[in-house]
Amino acid sequence: MSKYIEIDTDLGRIRGNEREECLEFLGIKYAKAKRFEYAKQVESWDGTYDATAFGDACSQYRTYFPHLDVPERRFYHREFREGLDFTYSEDCLNLNIYTPKNAHNAPVLVFIHGGGFNSMANSEGYLDGEAYAKRGLILVCVNYRVGVFGYMTHRQIQDEFGRDGNFGLDDILVSLKWVKSHIGSFGGDPGCITAMGQSAGAISLQYLCLSEKAKDLFERAIMISGAGLFPKMGRPKASADTRSYWEEVIKLSGATNFDEFKELDDKAVLGAIEEIKKVRKDNTVNTQPVIDGYLLTESVEKLIEKPLKLDYMAGTTSNDMYNVVLYNMARKFMGKAGGYRYYFDIDAPGDDNGAFHSSDLRYLFGTLEKSFRPYDDKDMEISALMMDYIADFVKTGNPNASGRPVWKRGKSCLVISKKGIKMKRPNPVKLIVNTFRGDPK
Repeated sequence: MSKYIEIDTDLGRIRGNEREECLEFLGIKYAKAKRFEYAKQVESWDGTYDATAFGDACSQYRTYFPHLDVPERRFYHREFREGLDFTYSEDCLNLNIYTPKNAHNAPVLVFIHGGGFNSMANSEGYLDGEAYAKRGLILVCVNYRVGVFGYMTHRQIQDEFGRDGNFGLDDILVSLKWVKSHIGSFGGDPGCITAMGQSAGAISLQYLCLSEKAKDLFERAIMISGAGLFPKMGRPKASADTRSYWEEVIKLSGATNFDEFKELDDKAVLGAIEEIKKVRKDNTVNTQPVIDGYLLTESVEKLIEKPLKLDYMAGTTSNDMYNVVLYNMARKFMGKAGGYRYYFDIDAPGDDNGAFHSSDLRYLFGTLEKSFRPYDDKDMEISALMMDYIADFVKTGNPNASGRPVWKRGKSCLVISKKGIKMKRPNPVKLIVNTFRGDPK
């Protein structure tokens, strides 16, 4: 049972929840932004800020079009969202902070959620910061703009701001700036920040690790199911090359121009996206980061040759999305960057979907007991070990400590399975076969 607690920060006084093992401050607005405009940091507030409940997620297809008749969508709804309440709006630039009690110069882990650049939130069921607070860390979970609100491009945007698109990616950058500036008020160490992303969140983080705009904002990066360089068809386009797609969206919305489109309600905007999905198959590549000349200054295949000098960690699951592709992306980048890489090979109990994309998340956040799945004591033990690795990496850049299997840098891989945890090459046959298993159902 939680109770309220109030503290003074450099932004003003704030009220949060005091739990048994941690303090939590939820739904803190780190920035504000109008539709199709870039975010501006929140630097203060009046009165006592109420941070006792989650903030809104970005308006997304789930707001009005949940598609629970689609097996994959229904699967992930049950996995991470069933029984939870979510609210949505375009006023969604908020974050959640979980801190140890009496934290002082605590290392900071900032998490960027996935969702294919089109969905999800910082309050999904797998997320909780209590387990990391017990390990002396502060966890920050970020919301950012997704889909049309995060990645629309248009000539008028370019003319007004001198850059185009990447609102969602820029939101993440702004959130990291906010954390760097203000986490000290919550007991964090602004000189010891690790950014961590999963899926689209990992890809976003990878791109920020290729941008000078993110230099000195964090010391380490953890990329789960999204590190490295995608094959050519999945890489960011130049922003100008996506504008024809968005012009078609505007027409399908019933608006006659960009200015009218900006004024439509969010349901009409998202409805136009539902319509274009019926006639085009290139929606994903047009609703993701672009080469904007600001955050991404040139092609990713060139930028990836000179990433920021950070401590890196990456992981994939044995039945991941685009399994072989993600595995080899991480292998190649981690080998070049001298990072730590894991391969998660534990089939989720309760069905035959194996170690599906995102199946490692509950292990990484210590929330196995909140799942409907029949996880056992061995799963709990492995989850604790994985979080111990992460915690030490966040603190020092080295996940190793006495009493646990040694994790080596480079192209070699820490295989995590119930049969054992050790450095070895994953089973190549299983790696290839699982690539063709399809989406979870």
